[in-house]
Amino acid sequence: MAREGVAMLMLEDTEGKRDPAVRWLSGQPGDALLFLSVDKRCALVPWDINMAKMYANAEAMVPYSEFERQPIKAARALAEFFKIPSGSRVEIPAVTPYPIFLKFVEGLGDYDVLCRDGGASEEIAALRAIKDGEEIRLYREASAKTNQVIDLLEKKLKAGVFTTETDVALYIEAVARDKDCEGTGFETIAAGPTRSFGIHAVPAFTSNPFATQGLSILDFGLKYKGYTTDVTLTVCHGTLTKAQDRMVSLVRKAYELALGLCTPDFPTREISLAVESLFGKAKKTMPHSLGHGIGLEAHEAPLIRSRADNEWKLAPGMIFTLEPGLYDPVHGGCRLENDVLMTEKGPEVLTRSRIITI
Repeated sequence: MAREGVAMLMLEDTEGKRDPAVRWLSGQPGDALLFLSVDKRCALVPWDINMAKMYANAEAMVPYSEFERQPIKAARALAEFFKIPSGSRVEIPAVTPYPIFLKFVEGLGDYDVLCRDGGASEEIAALRAIKDGEEIRLYREASAKTNQVIDLLEKKLKAGVFTTETDVALYIEAVARDKDCEGTGFETIAAGPTRSFGIHAVPAFTSNPFATQGLSILDFGLKYKGYTTDVTLTVCHGTLTKAQDRMVSLVRKAYELALGLCTPDFPTREISLAVESLFGKAKKTMPHSLGHGIGLEAHEAPLIRSRADNEWKLAPGMIFTLEPGLYDPVHGGCRLENDVLMTEKGPEVLTRSRIITI
């Protein structure tokens, strides 16, 4: 903020404008405005003041109702609270629609209102990409719970307990709550052999059979104290066709190749290009990114993709997924995804997702 001459920054985590940075910076689980001043003070404006007093940490907490639940009124009041000089730069969220931005300009006429790409939002995203010691501790706990669920799933799948995609998805939701999680980090995708050809099946799960002859895909994550894991298993049932066998073998090779390239300061684009080259030699194409960062969101920085504009490099403290996958409308799909912590010594695989054979 000092470098950019910004005197006050406003973050907003509300319906339609979700920003987990509010939770990351204050501890408030959601539904709040957060104001930061250049002299390192902060004020939280929550919908639920009782929850804020329980979870959040801020110099000041003022219920949103005191500002008639209007963000511009809250911004003006907090600028006065921080004693922001007239004419100073005040930055609002980059996702603010232009008509609302104009209202901020009108309502904060004494200040220079900024709404931009490449500003505070981008800086916070880069900071969030490197997890601190407490976040890594939480991720180890979340990963341990996820691994327990994976082990339970394998036992039940091999025992034939689940018959439909819905059975599997609802079981994961129930066992997540049993393990003191907030639930799943995103909607579980359970795609049986007739639907596993899609990257993300639509709908996410149905009453169709799961883990019957062929390839089934199961993509889920557990949300623990705000942080989500993200894993994908492929279930191989019965005797696979040559095409399916080849697909599974290539995905395994791609995963090992990607993991072997994970070293500090290595460009994530180069990892993705290496995997795409492997698939290309087999005349196959991966239709999605190789991976992504995870944290308070299921998809965040760093990016692990082959696009030319990807300039991310791996650094100690990053937690990200590796998820090579191949898909075919006739033979189905195969994807293997685990969560990886980048350390100074190399990659540490936190989860134990795998390709399960029945």
